[in-house]
Amino acid sequence: MRTYLLLAILFTMCSVSAFAQQHAEGEKYIRQLDLYQDSLNALSYKMINDPIDPQRFNANYAFTRMLVKALKTPHSFNYNFDSLKTISIVTPPDRRFRILTWHVMYDDGSYRYYGCIQKNNPDGKLDMFGMVDYTPKIKDPADTVTSNDRWYGAQYYSIVPVLYNTPIQYYVLLGWKGNTAKSTKKVIDVLYFKNGKPVFGMPVFEKTTAKRIIFEYTRQASMLLKYDAKTNMIVFDHLAPPDPKQKDNFAMYGPDFTYDGYKLFNGRWKHLSDLPLKNEPTDTDKDFNDPKNPQRKISRKF
Repeated sequence: MRTYLLLAILFTMCSVSAFAQQHAEGEKYIRQLDLYQDSLNALSYKMINDPIDPQRFNANYAFTRMLVKALKTPHSFNYNFDSLKTISIVTPPDRRFRILTWHVMYDDGSYRYYGCIQKNNPDGKLDMFGMVDYTPKIKDPADTVTSNDRWYGAQYYSIVPVLYNTPIQYYVLLGWKGNTAKSTKKVIDVLYFKNGKPVFGMPVFEKTTAKRIIFEYTRQASMLLKYDAKTNMIVFDHLAPPDPKQKDNFAMYGPDFTYDGYKLFNGRWKHLSDLPLKNEPTDTDKDFNDPKNPQRKISRKF
């Protein structure tokens, strides 16, 4: 009996010691990541606000290198970077991965996008795919399947998992894509993993072969594009020109106070027109229209 009691005490002491060690290591990693976050904040301010084009991109290069160092910290996937407001972080409910995206503006009002996919590695080591904005070289972005190193860049603010009635599990991404000094774009993209690698674009939209849906409209307007979990629908403003003569001049398009959507049926998205939205729609669009107004982020616990 005494032997069993002694073994129980030793086991308890070892468990407490292991827990204390893990807690101490966790606290150490959090302190490291807090320091990285402070430095990233300083760099991101320059990246967004510096009036000189090369200085913004120099700050971005330094920001990117430091972010990679931060993500190499063990178990960094669980760190939420809450005070870092200049990047978007979206994580699906299954927490298999998260996507970090951000942008830098050129002097001419156009943008370049940056990002990475960080996988939730059980051993805490970094498992990441960098994303290279290939937008200028993609001739037909709506109908092109892309990879992480040939990415149709955007800053994602919402992720929708599609987990049933599909041969491949995929995720729908909603993103903002500042375009030029005259027009803005928003994107409904599709992400899935093939042989462990990310692939963007899939023909899951009914009555079209498009791999992703792209909206373009005047930079002076805001466009609603959001996922409504209650109706399982992507809802968005219907865009139109102010004059029929300006058809296809997308820099003149804007919301016409009607709403369309894509509703999920058996793993595919059916287009619906003239949706009866009773309440005034809300969106985080204003956080993206002004590149000097960093977006709000949903709080994520460590």
